[in-house]
Amino acid sequence: MFAFKAGETVRYRITWLEMTARPRFDWPKLPLGSDGMLLRATTPPGWYLRALYDAVGRDHAWTDLHDVPEADLTAWVQDMDVALYTLMTEGWPAGFFLLDGREAGICDLAYFGLVPQAIGRGLGWWLLQSAVLTGWERPGTERMTVNTCTLDHPRALIQYQRAGFVPVRTEERERVLTRDHVFHQPLL
Repeated sequence: MFAFKAGETVRYRITWLEMTARPRFDWPKLPLGSDGMLLRATTPPGWYLRALYDAVGRDHAWTDLHDVPEADLTAWVQDMDVALYTLMTEGWPAGFFLLDGREAGICDLAYFGLVPQAIGRGLGWWLLQSAVLTGWERPGTERMTVNTCTLDHPRALIQYQRAGFVPVRTEERERVLTRDHVFHQPLL
């Protein structure tokens, strides 16, 4: 484990991935014993996306959306080419994904993840397969993209590759942490 304090600068690696053909897997079934449903938000307010973003990303130093004004966030998430889906289980949001299709021919899996309480229940693989297939169902999709970084869950990169995404480039960056963090993998 790698512990850092708020205010420290950390260097990390971003990996961009893409998929140029719909994968061969079929629509997944929820894991045995799991209860849940996937709901698409229609005209969601920006605060709803930010709440999901914080619930999923707080342990992974997700802070980029904190600098986006509420009106801009709402306009983005309500754009007709952007789709926000929430995994609801036992009456609460267990995870989400956001598909951004504003660039012609490309469906970007802009955000994806589970809240900490849902990890380890088999829901992540189900949600990722659902996100990928939902992206390919969007009219005009010729390519799907996603990016992840070493601040994210330690299995994020391998799961994206397992789903059919292929790395196309990497880049090193740095950021100042806004809260204490423990990461379970080296950041570079």
